[in-house]
Amino acid sequence: MEALLRRRRTEWTRRAWLPMLALASCLLPPVAGAAPDAGPDAAALPAAEARVWLTRIRSAASGANYQGTMVFSIGGTVSSSRVGHYAVGDQTYEHLEALDGRQQRILRHNDAVHTLWPQSRVAVIEKRETRAAWSTTPQQVDPQALELYDLRREGMARVAGRDAAVFILQPRDALRYPQRLWADEATGLVLRADVIGLSEGGTAAAPVLESTQFSEVAIGVKPRPEVVLQDLRNPRSLDGWRVVRPQQHRTELAAEGWVLQRPVAGFQLAACVRRGMETAGDQAPVLQVVFTDGLTHVSLFIEPYQAQRHRSELRAQQGATGTLMQRRGEYWVTVVGDVPVPALKLFAEALDRRRP
Repeated sequence: MEALLRRRRTEWTRRAWLPMLALASCLLPPVAGAAPDAGPDAAALPAAEARVWLTRIRSAASGANYQGTMVFSIGGTVSSSRVGHYAVGDQTYEHLEALDGRQQRILRHNDAVHTLWPQSRVAVIEKRETRAAWSTTPQQVDPQALELYDLRREGMARVAGRDAAVFILQPRDALRYPQRLWADEATGLVLRADVIGLSEGGTAAAPVLESTQFSEVAIGVKPRPEVVLQDLRNPRSLDGWRVVRPQQHRTELAAEGWVLQRPVAGFQLAACVRRGMETAGDQAPVLQVVFTDGLTHVSLFIEPYQAQRHRSELRAQQGATGTLMQRRGEYWVTVVGDVPVPALKLFAEALDRRRP
């Protein structure tokens, strides 16, 4: 499971969803040009206006053609990646290349995803029925989030040389974090997203836990699907590489012998899949259950308990990402998400084993 979690950490820091795993958190310094805190008394936008903005944001994330450089700040560490997103009819192409640290490339054509590690010459090739935790935009938002968050406008700012409307999504409970979004005024594409820590009283007047933003971006570019397809469709491009092909099969929680006895307020089941992941040289089946509130995600990973690998229970947080690991009888359960630890505990406590 540790190998899986290391991979999930890489994906989550490249997201958004993805957002996941070190043992300490570190507050980021103030960022130049940040909007002032909205405060608990700032008026929420009327529901119709808020829905228009969130629909624009979602449409831009999926349908716009853009490329640029994204900068990620989390736990006192800053990294950057070159990204591109192209939509051609009903086909979607994305690429992400890490510019710092270990070399990594991620290529996506619809549900086909290749994650390439050139230095070790390892390629992970898989089909994903749900979007990966990483993304080529700082944040995507489903309008359903308005059932749980108030959208408040804070004014205008400049990000990556473009005019942006600044919003804060303020949660109505303590089970999720506020997020501040800078949405491109012309297209709605999110140019920057900050996850804000909870302070006493649950206001947004707290330090930034993590931030993702474009340092430069071109929107409305000519689509370049060949950037993705030239590697995906070339059978010789991975000659000499170790290719890992995790299997993923859609399933249902009850069919796997589990039930969430009590729903966690505001979170809906988004996907349930059984994955084959390479850990310690063998294939260990892992059940992954994903829940979403329209803005953030929580994943539950369930696998057979193995004493040699699952040595101690864990509760940790880095940036906005919390992690909870614990033994449940013959199983090992890991709960990961960009939510406060109390929310993770609710998921872990509600999960119960039922024989299929």
